[in-house]
Amino acid sequence: MREFLVEITTTVPQGTGQEEVDRRRAAEAVRARELAETGRLARLWRPVGELRSIGVWRAADEEELHEKVLATLPLRPWMTLTVTPLESHPNDPGRYDGTK
Repeated sequence: MREFLVEITTTVPQGTGQEEVDRRRAAEAVRARELAETGRLARLWRPVGELRSIGVWRAADEEELHEKVLATLPLRPWMTLTVTPLESHPNDPGRYDGTK
């Protein structure tokens, strides 16, 4: 699977009730755990003082990432995404394959 850096900004539509927001956020937490368990969501951060997320996500390709991973998020209709495909760097201290 390829890795992608995904920046997510979620904007709740004006007039949306708090009950709907809470329901979607709870469902989002469940879905994120499921995606992490299957290896699709590798890491997720929130920049200090910001209401956005930055994560490392995995999929076969960018099409699959959008259609079969990110599209399954309950908050997706409210999200703006920036997706950057990643490749390993030869000097990455966290390389898992042990090659040089």
